[in-house]
Amino acid sequence: MGETRLLCRVFETPMSKYIYDTNRNAIINVSDNTYDFIKKYKDVGFEGIEELPDEVNMMMQEGFLSGNRVRNIEHSLTGYIEDILDNKLQTITLQVTQQCNLRCEYCAYSGTYTNRRHTDKTMDFETAKKGIDFLIKHSQNSKLLNLSFYGGEPLLEFELIQKCIEYIKVKAEGKKITYNITTNATMLNERHIEYFMANDVSLTISLDGPKEIHDKNRKFAVSGKGTFDVIVSKMKKFREQFPEYYQKINFNCVLDPRNDMSCVNEFWATDELLKDSFVNASFISTDNLDESKRKELSVQIYSCKYEYEMFKMFLSKLGRYDKNKVSKIAEASFDTIKNSLFTMRNLANRLPEVFHHGGVCVPGTRKLFMDIQGNLFPCEKCSETSPVMKIGNVEEGFYIKHVEQLLNIGKLSEERCKNCWAIRLCNLCAVAVDDGQQLSEKKKRRACKEFMDAQLEWFLYYCMLKEFGYDFDNLKIISFQTKGEEQNGL
Repeated sequence: MGETRLLCRVFETPMSKYIYDTNRNAIINVSDNTYDFIKKYKDVGFEGIEELPDEVNMMMQEGFLSGNRVRNIEHSLTGYIEDILDNKLQTITLQVTQQCNLRCEYCAYSGTYTNRRHTDKTMDFETAKKGIDFLIKHSQNSKLLNLSFYGGEPLLEFELIQKCIEYIKVKAEGKKITYNITTNATMLNERHIEYFMANDVSLTISLDGPKEIHDKNRKFAVSGKGTFDVIVSKMKKFREQFPEYYQKINFNCVLDPRNDMSCVNEFWATDELLKDSFVNASFISTDNLDESKRKELSVQIYSCKYEYEMFKMFLSKLGRYDKNKVSKIAEASFDTIKNSLFTMRNLANRLPEVFHHGGVCVPGTRKLFMDIQGNLFPCEKCSETSPVMKIGNVEEGFYIKHVEQLLNIGKLSEERCKNCWAIRLCNLCAVAVDDGQQLSEKKKRRACKEFMDAQLEWFLYYCMLKEFGYDFDNLKIISFQTKGEEQNGL
């Protein structure tokens, strides 16, 4: 049974006014009067109102403006966890070492955070084999497998990496296998590149921007010197020696809010060596930091510069700014927004009685992470010291109850989730709500607010671009403002 209260979100751009209808998963362009009417009554409903505006009546006749809520928060895959984990694994990431030749300030292992530390421990080949065997055993219904390597700095254990690749080739015969490795590149040499080329290993290199910015955080452990010059000199050499493979190398840029974003943007856009390379950017994680450090690294410091770069990117989409001058970081942000909002947002029927937001993967299926001791975690972003994030052991198998708990984090705030306008769009995962010991409702509230603020911002971006004529793969904004006209307003 539905409720009288509407489940929707009202918002406006400088040019127009809109409603996001949660049940129908639709953005509706409405008149000023209708907007004001819905804004006034959305929290109490229309019961008792004798005469509704024509536009509202038309919307309701088409199944919009429902107060229907989810009655039970439960992930749809809860009952299939064991089958999925037993037969449908596709990937495993091996933490081949906890050692690193760098001490990056923002690294989770370098002492700034409370949940991890660099050690001198490494994974032995017997443990690695058990991890690979575990993947193969639990992937009977998967034709494609992925083996990734993580650290510390994984190239410290290059021989182990080679052994692992050769081992899985034999053990997983008949399946297609892909390989990934992320490295700081300071130890990268011709021998490594030749082996990666021969085995089609995808390589991602960490590089945070120009020398003065990169070297602030990414320093050698022994000397304390920056690593930029070493990395760039190697890249120049590899581009000459291995031009085809060099074109396939990806880069990862960690954004520090304390730095000048414009310098980072200019570097990736204009540097002769890197301007044609793909770069993925992300902000320094503030999880597991004390409050003073969190404030120091607040992305709000960055917001004005970031918004300016996004503005230039939007102008380029409308043909009013040179796309070659657009920040790669802003372009990547746009792709993220588009993929998570626009291409996935399809018109739907009312919310089902049993539902859970879709941001949660079945832990272990998207990115299964195994530490040096053979403990299993949903991904490499998880705290290795948090008991709640440990979902198994290579010897003991999966801890199904732990997996089920992580899959259903919506139960932490069940009533709020049932009444949340963004429930269909939510992408929160368990990593965001882990306080190091347990899943925290307090952390979830904070993460929820951050997500909803971002989602609303994305709605505004989307609608403003539509208003100026940008076409998102013909995705339409619905309008009921003129009776009889095609209900595709923008």
